[in-house]
Amino acid sequence: MFNIAFHPSYQLPLPEKHRFPMEKYDLLPRQLMHEGTCTEADFFVPKKLDLSIINRVHTTQYIDKLTKLNLNKSETRKIGFPLSNELIEREILIAGGTVEGALKSLDTGIAMNIAGGTHHAYSEHGEAFRLFNDQAIAAQFLLDHKLANKILIVDLDVHQGNGTAEIFRNNTDVFTFSM
Repeated sequence: MFNIAFHPSYQLPLPEKHRFPMEKYDLLPRQLMHEGTCTEADFFVPKKLDLSIINRVHTTQYIDKLTKLNLNKSETRKIGFPLSNELIEREILIAGGTVEGALKSLDTGIAMNIAGGTHHAYSEHGEAFRLFNDQAIAAQFLLDHKLANKILIVDLDVHQGNGTAEIFRNNTDVFTFSM
């Protein structure tokens, strides 16, 4: 059995002709079930993560600016999404799904998040369609709760997980490997 985080709000409505392929978050679960890789029972609905957990890797100032929709034009442009309360709630759910998945994987050996992998979110700013770094949040959560001593984050995207590397640059308990 897989444990796959998915929530309908992962697919956020975007302006027409926006370049981000948001529809993939609806298509991925359907494709996985269609090809028989998993069943509906393999999916779980993530819970919103408390901001204090997010604050372990993101600065208070950044979280406040985001939750108050107070980013300037340059900061919003760097993220690439129109700023909205729905977007912030979506990102909190994504982080929650990754933390829950990490906990579930300790019991079952595997878990995934359909919208996870937000490796371009830095401690103080978002970038490239990423606001909160779900991988860093989950890794820090596991360390904080003594559920892991050392963590290896293997990033198989086509470019470096620069936000994850920045967040853990001084933490020898987390090694980030971007391939």
